[in-house]
Amino acid sequence: MPYIVLDLEWNQAMSAKSSVFNHLPIHLRGEIIQIGAVKLNADFTPGEEFQCDVSPVWFKKMHYKVKKLTGFDNDRLAHGLPFPQALEQFLAWCGPGCTFMTWGYDDSGIMEQNCIIHDLDIDWMGQWVNLQVVYNILTEDTDHNQKSLETAMEHFGIEQTRVAHDALGDAYNTALVCSRLDLPEGLARYAERAGQLTRKTHGSLDNGGNGPDPIEHTVSPAYPTREALWQAAEQAKAVCPVCGKELDRTGWVSQGDHRYMSLAKCPEHGAYLCRIRLKQEDVGCWVANRLLYEADGEMEANFLARQAKPRRRRRRGGRRPEQS
Repeated sequence: MPYIVLDLEWNQAMSAKSSVFNHLPIHLRGEIIQIGAVKLNADFTPGEEFQCDVSPVWFKKMHYKVKKLTGFDNDRLAHGLPFPQALEQFLAWCGPGCTFMTWGYDDSGIMEQNCIIHDLDIDWMGQWVNLQVVYNILTEDTDHNQKSLETAMEHFGIEQTRVAHDALGDAYNTALVCSRLDLPEGLARYAERAGQLTRKTHGSLDNGGNGPDPIEHTVSPAYPTREALWQAAEQAKAVCPVCGKELDRTGWVSQGDHRYMSLAKCPEHGAYLCRIRLKQEDVGCWVANRLLYEADGEMEANFLARQAKPRRRRRRGGRRPEQS
């Protein structure tokens, strides 16, 4: 099974209020402007390389932050391949049955969005490995924090010989990190760790993240401010996923870190727990990830217990009172 280390660079909208968003079927977080990849040899060292510039369709003007980071300018963007053609060349170079490896989760999400926006197939994206997780496993990192590629290179004493924030340069440096890892062991343990992280993210309330999977996962439209997003979330109606009737929903209860939950009930199909997380995107806009669960008795009791807790008032100056 070929292993492909992949890195992407993408441009962003100039503003969260850009009129471009009015013409897109999804909120496009970033439009790919460069694809870089390295095939790993049988001994997991860097092998054959691929690099392609991509000409954007919607975010045609370089965002100043992306320009400063990557060195791309508008002239270079104009000479790239259209994304469908670039992807076709990339997949032909990859060959069948590949496992794609990236440093973090962002690249897979951006690639999926770009395929969707161009109405292209995404079935080829089945095998995808986050090397940050593999690195944490093999270095016995107990806090599970996401480590930068630069941190991993420093850990192994790898000298920076390629340009950073260049898709091929970052893919090559990531491949060098792979050559220092015990990848067979890391990949063998990856599925279990990745499953634990997924359950921790999407599990129920206070049960260590081992609760049921959500029955719905949606992302809201983008809003220019957190306040506008929060107002929309408060006013949004919840409907039963079975019969489509409006649910009788409680107010939102904070879980901290921009996370909130509410309980909603359908007279015919029972209780549901709704959880949202407010998130600021790179371009300054705010979106809400919404998860809906079938609420069993324990989940409903946990929610009611949290709802009953008195809210602490902030002191003047915005500081919370010290806990006793």
